[in-house]
Amino acid sequence: MPGKLMGVTDAAGEGGAVLLFGGRSEIGLAVVRGLMADRPRPVVLAARRADELAAEERLVRAAGATDVHRVEFDADDVTAHRKVLDEVTSTVGEIGVAILAFGVLGDQAKAEQDAAHALSVVHTDYTAQVGLLSELATTLRRQGHGRIVAFSSVAGVRVRRANYVYGSAKAGLDGFASGLSDALVGSGVSLLLVRPGFVIGRMTEGMSPAPFSSTPEQVAEATVRALRAGRGEVWVPAVLRPVFALLRLLPRSIWRRMPR
Repeated sequence: MPGKLMGVTDAAGEGGAVLLFGGRSEIGLAVVRGLMADRPRPVVLAARRADELAAEERLVRAAGATDVHRVEFDADDVTAHRKVLDEVTSTVGEIGVAILAFGVLGDQAKAEQDAAHALSVVHTDYTAQVGLLSELATTLRRQGHGRIVAFSSVAGVRVRRANYVYGSAKAGLDGFASGLSDALVGSGVSLLLVRPGFVIGRMTEGMSPAPFSSTPEQVAEATVRALRAGRGEVWVPAVLRPVFALLRLLPRSIWRRMPR
């Protein structure tokens, strides 16, 4: 795990706007609210149909944002990521914290019968993340500071038969983000990799909660605490780290029968 960053006094970092990719995300918005408690600053909400983010804008303004900008952002359009970042920096200047909170769960049963659906899930949850993380790293290296928050999942720690399409994308993202975090050492830029378990929210509505589930607010609180501490990764809840250390040892014949 990357070491603790020296000189970090709050979760908001050294200055600059807070940029949320996935402007409707329950977890992302909760992280933004937590950051405003440390230091009010401008917020950029990036999402599809950005003109419909009025409720989200009111939420972050009420949390203390000094200004809120909405930017049109389609994560799947990887060729437009650079244009979006250029628009953001031309509007608000430097970026202090960039949060990647977009993704899809997908339909595992459909993905097993429809290759296009499987590719769509992997494109959003892995390819689009890699593209945006790469562009962000370039931007933040140039400015000499900044924090990136990427959301992996315990689903990618050991991929299960029950959701292997989503899990494989998260496994790839986890590996890429871990490597990028190491590559950023010494640049003034850092990456926090968050590994939540089952999160009870819109994305999992209608599904039975798994053991050690958490809420979007709990994930956000752990994320903000980890940013304050200058950590490179955080498991939510923390008990999942030793649990998965043991689960890695399960025989495959048992593991393949594990539920989502």
